Amino acid sequence: MIIKKIEINSIEEYPAAAKEFIASMGNNRIFAFYGSMGAGKTTFIKSVCEAMGVEDAINSPTFAIVNEYEDCKANTIYHFDFYRIKSIAEVYNMGYEEYIYSDAYCFMEWPELIEELLPEETVKVTIEEDENGKRTITMNA
Repeated sequence: MIIKKIEINSIEEYPAAAKEFIASMGNNRIFAFYGSMGAGKTTFIKSVCEAMGVEDAINSPTFAIVNEYEDCKANTIYHFDFYRIKSIAEVYNMGYEEYIYSDAYCFMEWPELIEELLPEETVKVTIEEDENGKRTITMNA
C-alpha cells in the first residue's frame, strides 16, 4: 500500500521533500531505501536527517556500515549502508538486532541484501530517477 509519493525535480527541492517525508512517517521507525546506484538514497537520507535537526556531519556509512546521529529531540537515528555486506552472519555480528529493535529511527540503504531480516513493519522507500534527473520517492507500508 502506497503511503506517500514525492517528486523531486532538482537538488534545491530536497529539503522540502524531506519535510514532506517526515510528515508522512507517522509512528514508523524503520525505513528501507531501495534504488539504483546514484539514485539519491544517501542524499535524501541526509536531507531527512537535517530536517529532523541532526547537527552532526551526515555521510554515507559505506565502510562503517552504520552511522549514529541524534536529532533535535534527542531521538537516535541509525543510518545503515549494507552495500558491502558479504553475509547475513556479518549483519548479526554487527549487532543488527540491537539497532533495529531499539526504538530508534533506522534508515537503511541496500536493504535488498538483508531482505530476510527486515521486520514486518519496515516501510519500503523506493527512489527512482528518470532520464531528466527527476526523482520519485514512493513510501510503501
